Amino acid sequence: MRSHVAGYGMVWLLAAVAVVLYVPSLATAQGQAGVAVDAQGVLRTKIFADPGGMLTRQRIAAAKAALSPEVVAYSPIRKFSLNRLERIIAQRKGVPTDEMRYLAGLQRVKYVFFLPDSKDLVIAGPAEGWVTLPSGRVVGIKTGRPVVQLQDLVVALRAYPPNESGTGLIGCSIDPTAEGLAAMQRFLRTLRPQPTNAFAQYTASGLRTSLGLQNVTINGVSPKTHFAQVLVEADYRMKLIGIGLEQPPIRLVSYVERANPSQVARNAMQRWYFMPDYQCVRVAEDGLAMELVGDGVKLVGEDEMVTADGRRHAASQSNKASQAFVTNFTQKYPQLAQHSPVFAELRNLIDVAVAAAFIQQEDYYEMAGWKMELFGDEGKFSVETFNVPKTVETAVNAIWRGNRLMTPVGGGVSIHADQALLGDNLLSDENGKVAKTRQQVELDLAEGQWWWD
Repeated sequence: MRSHVAGYGMVWLLAAVAVVLYVPSLATAQGQAGVAVDAQGVLRTKIFADPGGMLTRQRIAAAKAALSPEVVAYSPIRKFSLNRLERIIAQRKGVPTDEMRYLAGLQRVKYVFFLPDSKDLVIAGPAEGWVTLPSGRVVGIKTGRPVVQLQDLVVALRAYPPNESGTGLIGCSIDPTAEGLAAMQRFLRTLRPQPTNAFAQYTASGLRTSLGLQNVTINGVSPKTHFAQVLVEADYRMKLIGIGLEQPPIRLVSYVERANPSQVARNAMQRWYFMPDYQCVRVAEDGLAMELVGDGVKLVGEDEMVTADGRRHAASQSNKASQAFVTNFTQKYPQLAQHSPVFAELRNLIDVAVAAAFIQQEDYYEMAGWKMELFGDEGKFSVETFNVPKTVETAVNAIWRGNRLMTPVGGGVSIHADQALLGDNLLSDENGKVAKTRQQVELDLAEGQWWWD
């Protein structure tokens, strides 16, 4: 596109998978952000009003009063027996308590142990009492970190069940249709750029209309689950940050701030997607214990080109601004997760997926004599209770800089949990620390007890 007005730059437009033009950070002075999927499968953000945080403070006070002092107290390593928990829920006719739903406040899966004497399959990690925010997120009372939910752990276990092959991929993808991309290219050919805000808004509106709704694909887990919704929300909110439509709660240089439009082809499409840091597992020599280390999540990118008919193919050159963005996002992921719970929830999903793959690979199911008869049966223990996210709308950001149109519209989440267990990725337990931690686990539980500090 050539300028028809000398001395002015052209509108630089970026399109991404999203549902609104602006999404505030998760916690604001006026409310908290969440997501909702309507009956037609369109996923949208939703702000839950909480002026001054009064409702949250009231909920925290109520949670402290309702929970036992033992479960409220912070524990650096709270432990629970997974097969014992299933047995107790079965005795309750498949109806868990809140303490069970939120795994006694577990905030991260740090260890997986097998205890040969009692045949207990134990999961352990930091924990504290929890509160349900107005947005529906369940987080630690003091730390604000999301808890690991039983429903998500069950979804991961079903992906790596006893006596069956595990899933090859857990993830999601949010992508424009070929028809939408072709329509976008046709629309672009009609443009006669003008350096005005009206032209910027016209072009942004035209891009949203031509691209239309973008498709959500979910792999490896049921799309009707909380697990699936977290995957999708983390993906599109990452893209909003990348194109400058969501202000992150930490200093994070976006793609918008880095990119030089003159160095990017008009029909370029940036793809950003999450994947695990697969060098995250340390295993004891006897195979009876595993520790998850590190922060577990990486953002990676790849470049594609869009042809006139909407087809996509790999670009011959990579985009340095995109590479810098995904590197910076990965480096600052721990801080981002601390302030934006959806990214901590994504990390928890990766943790439970890797833990489930480890349980299956080490054959803990057989060693424990555990067939997962309750958790493995949706008819007995239901976790598929959410509307299926099928589509999201396109969001477009218009910025005066340069003279190129860039459309970073692809990406997703890709988790091959069993790759973390390959020989080249496994970390050795050189000092025997993981084995010693398991050996220090004392199991002396009362009838009906399933967790302990």
